[in-house]
Formats: sequence, structure tokens, C-alpha cells
Amino acid sequence: MDKSALLALLASVERGEITPAAGAERLTNLPFEDIGHARIDHHRSLRIGLPEVIYAEGKTPGQVADIFSRMAEAGSDVLATRVSTEAVTAIQLAVPGTVHYEIARIVALRQALPLNEDEWPCIAVLCAGTSDLPIAEEAAVTAEHFGVRVLRLYDVGVAGVHRLLAVREQLVQADAVIVCAGMEGALPSVVGGLVGVPVIAVPTSVGYGASFGGVTALLGMLNSCSPNVSVVNIDNGFGAAYTATLIARAKRR
Repeated sequence: MDKSALLALLASVERGEITPAAGAERLTNLPFEDIGHARIDHHRSLRIGLPEVIYAEGKTPGQVADIFSRMAEAGSDVLATRVSTEAVTAIQLAVPGTVHYEIARIVALRQALPLNEDEWPCIAVLCAGTSDLPIAEEAAVTAEHFGVRVLRLYDVGVAGVHRLLAVREQLVQADAVIVCAGMEGALPSVVGGLVGVPVIAVPTSVGYGASFGGVTALLGMLNSCSPNVSVVNIDNGFGAAYTATLIARAKRR
């Protein structure tokens, strides 16, 4: 339940369309619902404006589907990340109308009426190479699910910096920028020098042995000389999208 849904419920009680007891019943599962293997935070949208998201990795397909179903029953939009093939099947059997984004490893359900897309804030999602696409798409799909317009600018790594300069006019439209890169992780610093908005760097676990599964890119990004660059954890496209969405929304207020 988000703020607009709560206000609509209270207005219905005030108009006498539903009884106070029925309204109270609708609020029974606030702030969370205990289903044994998880405590679902239905209150999160009211607190911070974005709903709880299911991190599916490490959970059984049945657990993921159960949490997804309970969140769907509450009337909220639902997003599950890092979803296995088996969990996708379990969710689709339990909840009709879901969408599977295979590259991003996300399953989503849209139930709330979206705002006019012209009113959406805008972020750009960049990746250095095609190997970074799964993380970039995790970020892009997550942000779109939260009501953000996404500019996808892919395969623009510093080994061919002219590819990045060719999309500079698109970059300046963004309220925030997410940059996903592996190898030595240089791309966020270059992007940070071209834009006047926050840049969220995502080190990816892409590269040969000395990349140490993304640690080299992580350290490079943490040492960026561009002061508008902040860094999330290795392969954390979701976290980058969540933060970028909050930044972009704040800029549009």
C-alpha cells in the first residue's frame, strides 16, 4: 500500500462507502505480514515511496512465489530480482499477468496506474560493453518499474571513447546516470566529467584474472577523480536503480 492508496481508503471510510471495521481489516497487514519464512514489509511504500522488492537468489521457488503472491494480493506492484528459471515458473503459475525480463533476471507485476510518462523523471543507464548487459538491464528494468524513463546507452566503453561522445546530447537529459563497467572500471570517471548530475557507478564482475571478479573495477571507481561519482557494490544494478530513482524524483519536485 502506498500513500495514494491509503488516502483513497480513508476517503472511502469518510464517505461511508466502506465501514470503519472493513477499513481496519484492510490495514491489518500494516506494517508487515508474517508468513513464516518471511515478513513482508507492506509499509515500505508509505515510508519511502518505493515498495519492497523480492531478492529471489537463495530462496526456494516456492518461497519466492509465496512472497510474490502475498504482495500481489495486497494490490501493490511487485518486483523480484535474481530469479531462477524454476522460480519464474513458480511465480507465473501462482500470479497471472507477470512479465519475465530474461536478461535482467527479473519478474514484475504492474498493478497501480502509472503516471503520464511525460511526467516521469529520467535516468540514463550506460554500460561499457555487451558483457555488462545483465547488470545494466537489471538497473534499467528496476527503474522503469518504479516509474522512471530510462535512456539505454550501451557498449560505450573507454576503449572507443568516441562511442560515448556520440551520445553526449542524450546524457544531458538525465536527472541521474548509472554506469556499469567491468575490467578496470574507468567509464564512470569519464562520464562524471561530462555531466552535471550524480553518477552511480556499478562495478561488474566482468574481466580477466586480474579483475578479481569485479574488485579491480570497484577499487578504481572508489578512487574516481570525478567528485560526482558514487559507487554501489559489485553487480548491484538493482541498488543503483533504487538510489537513482530517489535522486531523479527529488530533482523533479
